Amino acid sequence: MDAIHDQNQEQVGLDSDLLGFTEEVFLVLIVIEFILGNLVNSFIGLVNGSRWFKSKKMSLSDFILTSLALSRIFLLWIIFIDGLIIVFCYHTHDSGVIMQIIDVLWTFTNHYSVWLISCLGVFYCLKIASFSHPTFLWLKWRASRVVVGMLWGALLLSCVCTVSLMNEFKIYSVLSGSRGSSNMTGYLRLKTSEYNLMHVLGNLWKLPPLIVSLAANFLLLLSLGKHIQQMQQYSIGSRDQSSEAHKRAIRVIFSFLLLFLLYFLCFLILSFSRFLPATKVARIIGVVITMSYLVGDSFVLILCNNKLKQTLVAILPCMCGHPKPGSKGPFAS
Repeated sequence: MDAIHDQNQEQVGLDSDLLGFTEEVFLVLIVIEFILGNLVNSFIGLVNGSRWFKSKKMSLSDFILTSLALSRIFLLWIIFIDGLIIVFCYHTHDSGVIMQIIDVLWTFTNHYSVWLISCLGVFYCLKIASFSHPTFLWLKWRASRVVVGMLWGALLLSCVCTVSLMNEFKIYSVLSGSRGSSNMTGYLRLKTSEYNLMHVLGNLWKLPPLIVSLAANFLLLLSLGKHIQQMQQYSIGSRDQSSEAHKRAIRVIFSFLLLFLLYFLCFLILSFSRFLPATKVARIIGVVITMSYLVGDSFVLILCNNKLKQTLVAILPCMCGHPKPGSKGPFAS
């Protein structure tokens, strides 16, 4: 019996050491991602903001990019604080007023940020893609009005999603207040499971922007692919500048889609972590993936925007090299 007890203690010690090492690596990663994310998104905000200050005008695409950058800076701060709570105060992670405030801020900002990505995809699709269908042409002629309407709708849906979360908190507070009653143990267990399930189903709010974004990017890929085929048929070769620019655009869109799907995978990990045995490790993985997306996607946005890319090249000539005359990003505006 003593030998078994010693083995169990040894195993617990090993698990504790492994978790401690994981937390140390996690802290290093989130600090690096936090710094990089703030630098990249601040760069987008400052460049577009300075141009707006000088010209007193801002294009719709620049407005969406700037709003997205600012929302991501806010998200990075929220996730960074959440990561610190996971490591240092994990026992308070699912309770308390502070966590409820963090959840509300995260839900609103994240939901609106996801919709901004979808609006940007729709805007690029309507501006760049070419289809002869009457519905598409009607939307294309009203691209700016369609996207502005989407932005207002996104703001409204983000508010509704946040109010829905606040209603969940009311249910949680009732459950927490009733935990002391021994006669209601089975009932509370059932209601707690229902609450956790409702929290997971809250991710359904993120399906509409995902579907819109996937549809817009698919149409854009389809249009660019057809255009490349036409150019290859009627031009001397496939290496002409226009064809290469379209191919670069397709690669960028695939990058956006991959990162966007990775972001939604992270939501699933964070949501279902309540039902997993290693809840803390699952949440650590979810936080790292989320912050990686906020850094990587913003960097891709810089590389595919002509104004931002040229400004970056001018600021960091040693790292980026000299810009080619007349070179443009695939989504130059």
